[in-house]
Amino acid sequence: MRKKPNRESLLQILDLIYEKAVTGLPGTDTASGLGESYLRQEGTLRKQVDALIRMQNIKAGSSGFLTGLGGIITLPAAIPSNLVSVLYIQIRMVAAIAYMGGYDLRDDRVKTLVYLCLAGNAAKDILQETGILLGKNLTSLLISRISGSAIQAINQKVGINLLSKSGGKGIINLGKAVPLAGGLIGGAFDAAFTNIIGNTARGIFIPKTPAREW
Repeated sequence: MRKKPNRESLLQILDLIYEKAVTGLPGTDTASGLGESYLRQEGTLRKQVDALIRMQNIKAGSSGFLTGLGGIITLPAAIPSNLVSVLYIQIRMVAAIAYMGGYDLRDDRVKTLVYLCLAGNAAKDILQETGILLGKNLTSLLISRISGSAIQAINQKVGINLLSKSGGKGIINLGKAVPLAGGLIGGAFDAAFTNIIGNTARGIFIPKTPAREW
């Protein structure tokens, strides 16, 4: 019988999924490759990001796409494979948005902010609790000043948030709350929450008033 994930093991799981998102899985683009494919599209940077989010919403709500990812990532914790697949889509999407915003995906501060986006609407509160004030957007300069202790504090709060909250914020409880038998309901929920996560990532990594549109 596998142990249920706690905060520490959940963060280890996120680390593994993040690494897979950055390096790629068979048949899928890396996060940077995904970001590049949308940067080549017409329109402003924000429109390109919006297009990326819309497509990832569809993938998160598609049982066929998730089945294709099932079993590729094996984790030593009691998390259903379909939930791991959704997490992979969400983390890769956020990392791609960070890449499109010009951020280094190998920077631990950027990785922590990717995890932060998984908290959805609670992300801003978590930042404020750790002493980081979010204005119109989180600038590169501000990100560069995030300390190691702040990274640890954010990671801890994100872990607590993901483990304990339900009703639109907690991935573990929500995985239990949406049974596999309710596939259509589960798919719609995954798509809706992926959209919230994508919008959160856009707010953090993409400036509202960029100096130059692409």
